[in-house]
Amino acid sequence: MEVKDAIAQRRAYRSLAPADITDDLVEDLARHAQLAPSCNNNQPWRFVFVRDPASLAALHPALNSPGNDWAKAASMVVAVFSKKEDDCLIKDREYFLFDTGMAAAFLILRATELGLVAHPVAGFSPKKTREVLGIPEEYRVITLVNVGRKAAGISPVLNPKQVEQESTRTARKPLGEFAFLDRYRETSRASSTMAR
Repeated sequence: MEVKDAIAQRRAYRSLAPADITDDLVEDLARHAQLAPSCNNNQPWRFVFVRDPASLAALHPALNSPGNDWAKAASMVVAVFSKKEDDCLIKDREYFLFDTGMAAAFLILRATELGLVAHPVAGFSPKKTREVLGIPEEYRVITLVNVGRKAAGISPVLNPKQVEQESTRTARKPLGEFAFLDRYRETSRASSTMAR
């Protein structure tokens, strides 16, 4: 699979079936995240790969946001975290979130290439996550990536909006709203081409 295919196929499915989470798979995902670029090669990202059923169950209360019941079917949850002191601080620019995000994206694309769903979420409790996983207070937990296989059917815990999103890719903004040539321009209308 080419990178462009993994990008096109990546979807944040919520109907998850069990996946076999082996040591080799965890190492594979970690090694691909390791190759992400970072400021001065600081590699500020940290990951906890949670796959033990008891550990997953202990982490479930951290997924406290309404509509996250589907995440309890994940075969693995990857906690992604970092701290600003581990990366470049150039005047008011803190690079740790950007660089850690790139590493998480590499991990997600590799999981997609392997036929897995890797669904990052914002609806979770960082405090509870740190408590359960032993992550020190100075780290910012950025996301939890829920990993499994795409289920053949729709999970019964999904709400109507989530059911709709399972069958249809969520619309993307037109290029003209976020991609500009040579200079930023305010856009008054949506365009499918880059703003010129």
